[in-house]
Amino acid sequence: MNQPLAYIHPQAKIARNVVIEPFSTIHKNVEIDEGTWIGSNVTIMEGARIGKNVKIYPGAVISSTPQDLKFGGEETTAEIGDNTVIREYVTLSRGTIDKHKTTIGKDCLLMAYVHIAHDCEVGDNCIIANTTQLAGHVQVENWAIIGGSSAVHQFVKIGAHVMVSGGSLVRKDVPPFTKAAREPLSYSGINSVGLRRRNFSNEKIQEIQEIYRNIYLRGLNNSKALDIIELEMKPSNERDEILNFIRTSDRGIMKGFRN
Repeated sequence: MNQPLAYIHPQAKIARNVVIEPFSTIHKNVEIDEGTWIGSNVTIMEGARIGKNVKIYPGAVISSTPQDLKFGGEETTAEIGDNTVIREYVTLSRGTIDKHKTTIGKDCLLMAYVHIAHDCEVGDNCIIANTTQLAGHVQVENWAIIGGSSAVHQFVKIGAHVMVSGGSLVRKDVPPFTKAAREPLSYSGINSVGLRRRNFSNEKIQEIQEIYRNIYLRGLNNSKALDIIELEMKPSNERDEILNFIRTSDRGIMKGFRN
């Protein structure tokens, strides 16, 4: 596409019906799929892989060099899934030698001034609100929502269908289906509103609530709680997802609320 007021490197691979507004810069080793819109004053650097029907608003910087002193210039990527919306002044770093890529899934919304650092993995249908900052190697699973002005520590994992309150400091892993709030970040119940919106049945929501009663409300340590859940509750996808998440947590999970 001829864009006289935008710079597009001749080696960039741009689908024919991509719209690139004036004053944007597209570097080499960039691939942009069909139907995507690039607003004015966007910078897309080497290693960007952008899917179909993505919208990138003015001022965003995609696939920038990682802010990691160990980065040695290795060839890595930053990948954005189809139908994702990247709002104004979002910064997205590409990967390092650890995972070689930073990934944002399909149908996500990254609001203004969000920063996604190197080697992060954000799943599908996630919403990350204004000015939230994700440090390196963070994992955010499908359907998670992170409230505005939150800061997520490196290597933290946020489970599927989680709701993190705005302004949170996320230092520990947040298990799936939960709400997280307060300081220090603590269990605040399950995300029942989000689960109902995604057509979880009342029976399934009650099952998830019972699992977290054992983990957070009975005064048990995590090992004992997980053993009881595995022994007394029927296997299900949700039960096993929670058990696996907690057992494989490297940083440990957030605590229950204490008065």
